[in-house]
Parts: sequence; C-alpha cells; structure tokens
Amino acid sequence: MDRVGTGLVLVSAAGFATLGVFGELAAAAGLSIPTVLTFRFLLATLVVWLLLGARGELRPLRGRPLAVGVLLGGVGYAAMSGLFFWGLTFMTAGLVGIVLYTYPVFVVGAAAVGLDEPVTRRTVTALVAALAGVALVTGADPAGADPRGVAVVLAAALVYAGYITASRSALATVDPQVLTAHVLPAAAISYLAFGTATGRLAVPATGYEWALVVAIAVVATAVPIFAFFAGLRRIGASEASIVSTAEPVLTLLLGAAVLGEPITPATVVGGALVLGGVLLVQTGAE
Repeated sequence: MDRVGTGLVLVSAAGFATLGVFGELAAAAGLSIPTVLTFRFLLATLVVWLLLGARGELRPLRGRPLAVGVLLGGVGYAAMSGLFFWGLTFMTAGLVGIVLYTYPVFVVGAAAVGLDEPVTRRTVTALVAALAGVALVTGADPAGADPRGVAVVLAAALVYAGYITASRSALATVDPQVLTAHVLPAAAISYLAFGTATGRLAVPATGYEWALVVAIAVVATAVPIFAFFAGLRRIGASEASIVSTAEPVLTLLLGAAVLGEPITPATVVGGALVLGGVLLVQTGAE
C-alpha cells in the first residue's frame, strides 16, 4: 500500500468533510448561500489557477470543451452546491454528508442509463442498500433528519451524479484539474449573477466572516481537490474511491465535535448501509 497516496486521499476526504461544518457556521453568522458560494468559488478559482499556473499545468480550454466545462460548472456544479447548502438549513452537517454520499451509487445507475453500461445485480443491490440507509435515517432518527432536507440533498446527489457522468462522457480527454479550473469560475459567475439579481449577495463584513469564506474556499475546496488528484496519481482510481468513503464518517464526527450534533444508532446503521452500497459498486463485488 502506498501510504503517502492513501494519506493524501484521506486529507482530501477530511477537507471535503469540513464543508458542511463550515456551511453551518456561515449560516449561523448570517451569511447567505449566494454570498458563501460566490466567494467560495471565486477564491478557490484564484488558488487553483495560481497553483496550476506555478506548475505549468494551466491550459485554457477552447471550443466545445470550453462550452461543456462552463455548462458543467455554471449549471451542474452550481446547482449541486446550492442544494447541498440548502439541505444544511434542514439537517445536521453529518446527516447531509451521509445522504449526499449516495451519489456514487447514482453515478453507476446514470452510467447504465446514459452510457449503456450493464445493470448488474451489484448495481441494484448497492442502490437498494444506499436508499435503505437514507430511509432508515429519515424514518427513525430524531436528530434532525427532516424529510425536506433529505429530498433536497438526494436531489443534490442526483445532480452530482449527472455532473460526473456528463463530464466523464463529454470530456474524456480533458485533464480533470484543467476541467476543475474552468468549472469553478463558471459556478462563481452563476452565483454572482444570482446573488446580485436577488439582492442576497453581500461582502463579508467581519474578520470572522472572511475567515469562514476563506476556509470554505481553501480548506474545504481547493486543498482537497489537489490532495485527491495527488493521491489518485499514486494509488489509482479504484483505491482512491474506496479511501474517499471516509468522507461522510469524518463529516459525522466533525459535526459532533465542532457543532455538538448528536450521533444516534439510526444514524450509524443508516450511514453504514449507505457506505456499504457505495463500497459495493466501487469494489466490484458481485
């Protein structure tokens, strides 16, 4: 086992796991979703461009790849992010993390429908397990599994699955980091326009508010993106996808440690079913 590669992917999972916690703190500080996401994507774009530029890997897309990249960011990734943060207004960060992590199972289902990949017994079993986990958390967990929040975050998972499937099929020859460098500013422009049009966009007013948006942009976005790709190069896609399943577990633990969110037996069992479904499709077990 490549411990450095595994460690990098775990760093990525931990970084992404902070997003829900920072999102809850930003909402408590009075920052609107358009404000948080505008500055998240603007600042993350700056970091990604600077690092890729310093490494000589920042290559602008042109023509159809550029159009597809902008559409993926301005519509797909922007919609998923908005739904994620909207879900945080209904549920705890830990539960949002669990429900969102159904997306790898939906990716397999979307690939079967959109890319004519076979629907196997593994696919069906994984989908049933993941959805059963969500149903258990929703029906039995008194710790804040609001059905409206579950519906919103499941929608985010479906949108994210569609985003991944579309990017896989439409931009198969584009470097993922180059794609990310175009997706982030497109998402930023979407929220800049939306926030301005709705009057919900504001500049963070205090040092604490700036610290939150910078943390969301850097700790929860840019750093985990680069850590994941660095780990991916060392251990490969299959192992990286398995190691990444630590993310919802870390979200649950961070929510409990930082925000005092309760962890109930239903949350643990439901989360285990979701992760079991994800691991089933990622390990290729029949």
